[in-house]
Amino acid sequence: MPTPLLAGKSALVTGGARRIGRAIALALAEAGADVAITYRSSALDAAQTVQAIEDLGCRARAVECDVRSEISVRSTIAAVAGQFGRLDVLVNNAAIFESAPLERISLQQWDAVFETNARGPFLVAREALPYLRAAQGRIVNIGSLGGLRPWAGHAHYCGSKAALHMLTQTMAKAFAPQISVNCVAPGRIEMDDHSAEEVARFAERTPIHRNGTAEDVAQAVLFFATGPGFITGQILAVDGGLGLV
Repeated sequence: MPTPLLAGKSALVTGGARRIGRAIALALAEAGADVAITYRSSALDAAQTVQAIEDLGCRARAVECDVRSEISVRSTIAAVAGQFGRLDVLVNNAAIFESAPLERISLQQWDAVFETNARGPFLVAREALPYLRAAQGRIVNIGSLGGLRPWAGHAHYCGSKAALHMLTQTMAKAFAPQISVNCVAPGRIEMDDHSAEEVARFAERTPIHRNGTAEDVAQAVLFFATGPGFITGQILAVDGGLGLV
């Protein structure tokens, strides 16, 4: 049996307790990595994800972390690196998604989205940088099709993800040659809270004629985590062609 691609390596997935983050964490564990996840309020989900990772034969840890906070992020990175002894892959997944008419977005709403979606990845990457450099590691940011296409009802979200896309490319130049930095930009991903009507409407618009799954995103992350380190600064849309419509 071939050695798993990430055997002997470790990964950190922010917001990894549930939904897309959980799928990413499990995909990395299936590839052999020890995986730490962060969460803010989903303690039960985090515990279940840790158990699922351990069931795959890998070490796991869940850390309560506010990615907006420099102190919280610094403590989290120290805890993860202290337990695993290294950090090879960072996935900046934690994010806020919100709908609001542009003219009604409050300053508090705007700042809350940018603090998590743009400041958070900056802080986590900055604190993890020494460990990732030592490991010749990878950073994968989770952007959005909304960072590539304007969605009128999500201006603050789109703006924050566009900022993350540019941050990805800036990091790719700044952190080279030791670290490759890329971004996965999901399109419409099915979640449990989506209505059947909404799911069908977006699937019909998508050239592949289905919506994406969390596993689709996880496999794209796995590509950047295990593929050629020569690939860096790329924004990969995982959208079934929705961005072409």
